[in-house]
Amino acid sequence: MPDRAPITSSELGSLWLTYQEKTLILRMLEYFIEKADDEEAKGIMTNLYQELEGYVCKIIEIYEQEGAVIPIGFTSQDVNKEVPKLYDNGFDIMFVRLLKEISMGLHSLNLTMTFREDINKLFEELTALTQRYYRICTQYLLKKGLLVRSPYVSMPKSVEFAKNKSYLAGLALNPFSEKRTLNTVEIAHLHKAVESNLTGTQMILGFGQCANDGEVKKFFNEGAELAKGIIKELSEVMIEMNLPIPQTPGGNATRSTVAPFSDKLMMYCTSLFCSFSMGSNSLGTAFTLRNDLSAKMSIFMKDIFEYAHKAAKIMIKNDWMEEPPQMENRKEKIKG
Repeated sequence: MPDRAPITSSELGSLWLTYQEKTLILRMLEYFIEKADDEEAKGIMTNLYQELEGYVCKIIEIYEQEGAVIPIGFTSQDVNKEVPKLYDNGFDIMFVRLLKEISMGLHSLNLTMTFREDINKLFEELTALTQRYYRICTQYLLKKGLLVRSPYVSMPKSVEFAKNKSYLAGLALNPFSEKRTLNTVEIAHLHKAVESNLTGTQMILGFGQCANDGEVKKFFNEGAELAKGIIKELSEVMIEMNLPIPQTPGGNATRSTVAPFSDKLMMYCTSLFCSFSMGSNSLGTAFTLRNDLSAKMSIFMKDIFEYAHKAAKIMIKNDWMEEPPQMENRKEKIKG
């Protein structure tokens, strides 16, 4: 009897997806570390790089033990550290923090789909590492004045219950309905959506001005407009409720038009952010009880899904979309 069970399909898929994400992060960190002017930021990214590199090696080791081909992921060919800075100081840690948000969701989900103890432990460790660096990045950005806290509200003095269906009412669907203020759960999701899209807008603007392929450049410009539209609509809701809009005084794209990353890497990164955005909007819709906000979130999800679908078509056309491991085609085997 073997010492351990062979890996399952879900474990193979989870490891494959993690390999793609981690090799992408490593390549981007190599560039950001090279261009970092702030020593504290450089130290954070260097430590993260060293720890993540170890986990990529662990995934390779598992694949080799199972006799599976090693994914390509992203290699040294996908990054050029010698080009000028594409983003102002601060963007690097903003970007890493947003990537850690994505990683937290992925690792938690992967943890629920793994059974073998060593793989389960790997995702437990990655979850803890991700949470630690998310905290480190958050505190760094707060200290540097590059992150805006969510709005403060008066502390509740009593417990309240919704009295009637007007609690669900929103101005967009019924202009004659009574307007209610936002609850703190709704404020949290609005603030987070605006904050994430602000960072995403700067990322994709930088990608757009340095992409090599004309179709890819156009795709990124469309993405920037989509993110700006989401920011505008959600900001209007916050302004209407007399809430401050999260804005940061840094982390903008520079004037450089020389690409530090391959079009393949930038397309995959954007696709990853789209998946994260759809998940965040799904949560926002689930926990939002004002129907006008739910309607907005649903439209955002549709637009982001269509944009992500366009990304997939461009990646397939250019032979950039690496396929996850497939199950056997039994029908073809029977025919053969």
